[in-house]
Parts: sequence; C-alpha cells; structure tokens
Amino acid sequence: MHLRAWQPALLRGPFGGAGRATAFHFAGIAIQFGVLLVLALPWIYFVPSAMWAVTVAVAVPSAAVVLAGPLLTRLQRARFRDRLGVVVPAPTDLAERPGRHGIRQWLRSPPGRRQLRYHLVVGPLYALGGVLVLTLWAAGAAAASIYLWLWATPWQWSTENAGYSVRGACVTAAGVAVLHATAWLTDRLARWDTRAANVLLGPSREEELTRRVADLAESRASVVDAADAERRRIERDLHDGAQQRLVALAVNLGIARATLGHLPEEARKVIDEAHREAKAAISELNDLVRGLHPAVLEDRGLDAALSGVAARLPIPVRLSAHLERRPSPTVEAVAYFVVSEALTNVVKHAQASRADATVEQTRGTLLITIADDGVGGADPSGASGTGLAGLAKRVASVDGVFSCRSPRGGPTVITVELPCAP
Repeated sequence: MHLRAWQPALLRGPFGGAGRATAFHFAGIAIQFGVLLVLALPWIYFVPSAMWAVTVAVAVPSAAVVLAGPLLTRLQRARFRDRLGVVVPAPTDLAERPGRHGIRQWLRSPPGRRQLRYHLVVGPLYALGGVLVLTLWAAGAAAASIYLWLWATPWQWSTENAGYSVRGACVTAAGVAVLHATAWLTDRLARWDTRAANVLLGPSREEELTRRVADLAESRASVVDAADAERRRIERDLHDGAQQRLVALAVNLGIARATLGHLPEEARKVIDEAHREAKAAISELNDLVRGLHPAVLEDRGLDAALSGVAARLPIPVRLSAHLERRPSPTVEAVAYFVVSEALTNVVKHAQASRADATVEQTRGTLLITIADDGVGGADPSGASGTGLAGLAKRVASVDGVFSCRSPRGGPTVITVELPCAP
C-alpha cells in the first residue's frame, strides 16, 4: 500500500485531509447507490405476490452484481487511487477483465470470492458510514452557523426573546464539536475502508508471500547468472592475457637457456630457476582458470569437461553421463564444480581406491551421484575441512538439493539434484 501525503486529521489540524476523505466517501456512496439501484430495480416492476416473482426479484439483481464484480473492483481501486492516493494491488493470476468466458473462473477463485464479499457486504456498510459522515457534516455545519441563520431570518426572532443568544452560542459550540468529531470519524472510516480493501480486493497474505518469494528467487537467479558470467569473463581474460604472456616468457627463457651456453654458471642457474618458476606459474594459472570456468565446459559441454576431470585424477573413476540436452550455463557450471570438488575430496580425504560419478537428466532434474569406497566419516557441515558445506551452498544457489551419506568405514555417497527445466 502506497500512501501519499494524507495524515490523520488530528495530526494535521482538526480538518486536515477531511475534504479529500469526504470526497472519497461520496464516491463510495455513488458506487453503492448504483449497486442498490440494480438490486431494487426488479422490485419496482414485479409485485412479489408469487414465489416466481420473489425469485426473479432476488436472483436477477444478485446475478447482475456478481457479473459486474470485476467492473466494481476496478471502480473501487480507482476510487482509492484517485481520492486517497492508495494503490490497492491486484491479486496474482486473476484477470481484471475476465470477459464472458472467464467470469466462471473469476467466481471460483478465492480472490474473486473475496472481492464479492467486499461489494455485497463490506462496501455497503462503509457506504452507510459515508452517509452518516455526510449527515454529520451537514448537521454540524448548520449548527455551527446558527447565527448566520438568525441573521438571515430576523423576522422569526425578537430581541426581546430572552436567552436566544445564549442558546445560539451553545448550538454553535455543539456544531463546532460535531465538525471536529466528524473530521476524525471521516479520516478513521477512510482508513478502515482502506484496510478492508487491501484484504478483500488485494492479494491475500499467502499470495503476497508467494509473489515475494518468486521475486526473490528471480532476483537471486539473476545474481547467480551475473556471477557466473563474470567468472567466464575472468577466465577468458586470464587465458587470453596473463596466461599467454607467461607462456611466451617461459619459451624465451627456454631459448635463452639453450642458446646462451657461454654465460657464467651463476647466470645459467638464474635462467634455469626463472624457467622453472615460469612453468610452475603457468601450471597454477591453468588450475585457476580450470577452477573458474573451464573452456571445454563452454565449448563441448558437461560430459567432456567431466571426462577431463576424471582423466586427471590418480585413482580410477567410472564416469557415466546421460544428458538429453544441455542444461543452462549456470546449472551446468554448478554441476561441473560439484563433481570436480567431490572427486578432489575423494582423492584428498577418503583414502579410496576407486570412485563412481553419475550424471543423469530426467524429468526436468539433473541428478548427480558421486560414490567412493573410502573410509567414510565425511562431515556435511564442513567442520572437517572437506568443503562439503561450500558445495551445499553452491547447490542451494540454484534451488538444488544436496545430501551426503558417509558412515564411518564408508562408503560415501553424495547426491545432488539440480533443477533443469526444459
């Protein structure tokens, strides 16, 4: 709910915002008067002397109000927006203009039924409150201006009529009091009507939370996609920039070591050391680039990238990948890092002689299973330093499910489910 600059009357003076709220109530009376006219019209033409006449007089206008429910909702939202500056949000998945064929779905939906309760019960009650407010404004204004009426009709009063001035002063004071009370009531009634409209004409608490969760999930997916794109950009920059320079440096140092044989032994040792350091830096940079986002993953897909990971490990790994289609780049990257990190943990901590990795895509889900014959005892909380907590967070970033079963003595089985919608 978005409020403009309208505040309670007692905070901005006795009559601050009262005119706007009064116009709001008058518009509500006009709308409800139209509904009342539709309800009363059949009774004008039918004399309820027979059961069929009573049925027609009740059913026809009720059906008319029900069919006009979406239109009444739009009118009420416009009233709140134009008169009070309050935006009543529309419920999700509910057509504001359902048309002839969509009115049945509108009536069956919980938001549609809530709107009908407002139009048939709450709206008329607040319209009666509006009538009371207008009546009090008229009565208070008439009483507060009693001396004006005395001046306008002097033939009805005589200066010899003792006490009329005192009575006029009392009536004036009472009128001013009524005006102040009416200003407060006008503001309060508008606020109560606003609360009822937000509950009945707007989305429910559950719908609002669902919409908020969907918005948060969409924004989180955007952040994850942006982070993945940034990793790919860094990988390209390192591969095309720093890595190529290091390779050129290592080649030049190798040529210098082979051709400059007349140099002193100390100089040759310095060149040999620099050459080894350059080769080590290239190896570390290759591992860093591969850890960020391997080029083979983007070029040839998940199956080829995981095959490269399995081939580099010192223990035999049986890899099985069945993919009907390539997942999204973000899910593909998460799947690669999960398998790569899990297999690395097997080599470092599990004391295993072999490992199995299975990647299968079924019914919009990418199912990943990594198993080994090691000693077990892996801690999913990450307290043992195996990095499983980091894997769980990476899986959760795309709304995946991570589970680890690792009893003492083994085996360890890691299961990951990643959403892979078509």
